[in-house]
Amino acid sequence: MPDSPISATPYEVLGVRVTATHDELRRAYRKLLRETHPDTGGDPLRFHQVQIAWERIGTPEGRAAYDRGSPARGSSSAGNSRSWETQAARPRQDTRPRARAYGHPGGWRRERFLTLMQEWVGRGESMPNPYDPALVRSAPREIRHILADALAEEATARQLAELGIGYTAWHDVATWGPEQKIDHIVLGPTGLFAILSEDYGGPVRVKRGELIGEPVAGERPMHELGLRAKLVARSARVRFSALLIVLPDDALDTPVVVLGSVRGATTAAVRRSQLPAVLRNGVDDKTEIGGTDLFEVRTRLQAAIRFV
Repeated sequence: MPDSPISATPYEVLGVRVTATHDELRRAYRKLLRETHPDTGGDPLRFHQVQIAWERIGTPEGRAAYDRGSPARGSSSAGNSRSWETQAARPRQDTRPRARAYGHPGGWRRERFLTLMQEWVGRGESMPNPYDPALVRSAPREIRHILADALAEEATARQLAELGIGYTAWHDVATWGPEQKIDHIVLGPTGLFAILSEDYGGPVRVKRGELIGEPVAGERPMHELGLRAKLVARSARVRFSALLIVLPDDALDTPVVVLGSVRGATTAAVRRSQLPAVLRNGVDDKTEIGGTDLFEVRTRLQAAIRFV
């Protein structure tokens, strides 16, 4: 099961209540296996989700561990409330210089999540741990989505930091309001990139230059990114090489999907694990930025960028 506050829980996948008995779980699992099996015309993705759900809560021990928020087998953090809290920086394994970075990735969404959680629980009510798995899973989807996006931004920022000293990253860049921010702007030898880090809690598809699918719920993220990038480009007098939407690896069928172009900038959806390679190699064959040009673009951005 994807490690995301917005993903369907094993109980939701199996269509049972959290209080269901073990026999009810087993009957629901067997019924869904028959309905979703590819050999009988079922959906392979749904079939896989049902199997993973059963692996998580199909035994009393596994169910108890999941309900406590313990990691899934083979995962370092799935369902673990500590993975949803702000983490201290991990000790570095090498001494190579990191990319220069400005701003606080995920910071605005973290604050928004905590504010909305307190409002949802009730003003004056005790909330010892807003990241408690049971509490988060019971919250409205829009609140869980904010936390999921904060986690996605933080994960992307960790990858950007490893690009090296030749790159500069600005996080939580303001445009015309915090809800319309650009999560990351990255400048390096292969170009200037505007990036959104998204997590919809499920797989998405692309059509006519935009992300689609039930989890997207009618949003137009690439269109919105194009509008926001336009404001920054005008303010800083720069031109973006590419507009990227970074998604969890299991949300895309292929590592990189080129969607088209907006005002000369290539648009693409990228699996998170592929982002460093895309930024180091570029999305296409456009001219690289180097020397004094790179310095000039960085200077303009540094003077123009404001943070949420």
